[in-house]
Amino acid sequence: MAIGTKLRKVAKGAARADAEVDEAVAPLRESLPVRALSFASDLGDQPQLRLLSSALIVFGLVSWNRRLSSAGARMLIAHELATIAKGFVKDRVDRTRPRSARSADQRKIRPGKSKAKEETSFPSGHTAGAIAVARAYSREYPELKPAALAAAGVIAAAQIPRCAHYVTDVAAGVLVGSSAEAAANWLWPLDVDPTKARKREWS
Repeated sequence: MAIGTKLRKVAKGAARADAEVDEAVAPLRESLPVRALSFASDLGDQPQLRLLSSALIVFGLVSWNRRLSSAGARMLIAHELATIAKGFVKDRVDRTRPRSARSADQRKIRPGKSKAKEETSFPSGHTAGAIAVARAYSREYPELKPAALAAAGVIAAAQIPRCAHYVTDVAAGVLVGSSAEAAANWLWPLDVDPTKARKREWS
């Protein structure tokens, strides 16, 4: 089977899965648990993640905790790279968000330059930013990696029942966030063994 044919089959399968999941979660959108989850997922928005990263830098500098300030710097760099990357994609494709889509065609990823929020579902920016920040924080605090990634996972997963994104939007956001953090790690390499869970002081 040709690669192109395989890719088309995968794309059709993903689109079908997106539609099935969207149909299943749509009735839950206005439920109390999902509304609470939506509130929590806002922590993955750009202003909140920038504030969190900046706060760690400041607290690290004030307390002379190089590990903490380095974590904040990593998080901020990774977040900004993720924001640039997801913006690059959003500026070139259109996809109507689940809560606004009224047909199968609107759910499709298609070339476009719309700036309207409801037409820029792909990829999930909340997911990209949360994953990038969580992975960056984990570089300096590997002992807290499970908790950091779990928090990012909640933010990412919340996008689906709140009908803000499709499953494939979230998956793409994970890829964008992970790639951005890898690039950030190249720009801000670890200068000591990150497996040593201890406070690092300024030399």
